[in-house]
Amino acid sequence: MQRIKVLDTHTGGEPTRLVLAGGPDLGGGPLADRVMVFKEKHDTFRSAIVGEPRGSDVFVGALLVEPHDKTCHFGLIFFNNVGYLGMCGHGLIGAIVALAHAGMVKPGLVRIDTPVGNIAAVLGADGGVSFDNVPSYRRHHGVELALAGVGNIRCDIAWGGNWFCLVEHNGQQLTLANVAPLTSYCQRIRQAVSAAGYPEVDHVELFGPSAQPGVHSRNFVLCPGLAYDRSPCGTGTSAKLACLAADGQLAPGAEWVQESIVGSIFRGSYRPLGDRIVPTITGTARVMAEATLLIDPADPFAWGIR
Repeated sequence: MQRIKVLDTHTGGEPTRLVLAGGPDLGGGPLADRVMVFKEKHDTFRSAIVGEPRGSDVFVGALLVEPHDKTCHFGLIFFNNVGYLGMCGHGLIGAIVALAHAGMVKPGLVRIDTPVGNIAAVLGADGGVSFDNVPSYRRHHGVELALAGVGNIRCDIAWGGNWFCLVEHNGQQLTLANVAPLTSYCQRIRQAVSAAGYPEVDHVELFGPSAQPGVHSRNFVLCPGLAYDRSPCGTGTSAKLACLAADGQLAPGAEWVQESIVGSIFRGSYRPLGDRIVPTITGTARVMAEATLLIDPADPFAWGIR
């Protein structure tokens, strides 16, 4: 039996499985290079951790590794049901809360190395986590997409650690009861974005009004593997902040309160950095389980259902 030690958390309803021990040897070097080793030589490990029968399409995995940048305390490589993520905001929050639960970090500054850059996070005494994300920016504004049966819609394309297509005027009801139509709608948007020449965009983010007092907007985020984000999405909120900053709709340091489709909250702000911004995202996570996963070589689904 191969044994893999994990801690499960959820951040605003979105689960993260942190691999503490038992992961593959990816060698040294920058984390972006180690992701390629992960993908090319150990992809079965990814599906074993987050895929069925041990996981589900909703789970995001976080592999704890030695940082390449020695100013960092830890390195994290994020992955999901279909591949690998440059950054993951809810996953970072969940991983830090899990590390605190394991006695590996204390309240204060925690520096994390990721495949897309270094992240400075602060674990609060109350268990909340704030982190400065990678520099974010809007690449394209007002891109027109043609959707069959709908007509033309306009979107922004922005980077917040992952690539997003953001659609504010979408005419959709952003409710849990409407998840299936929202998923179908976002799938069509992603296909249209790719056909328009932006194949790198793999997240679609819809915005609408929130019914909660003091909340600026509610979102629905479709992730690359067709699961929707239960949290407000840290990288997606960063992309949104980049668009707001570019439009002059949010001043540096001002707070933006983002609600997810399930009603959970992230708080965001930013500081300018040349033609980009540095977003700060704040959220909370809860530990759900500490476990040892078993890989039985006689099990035909030991490495997930592929």
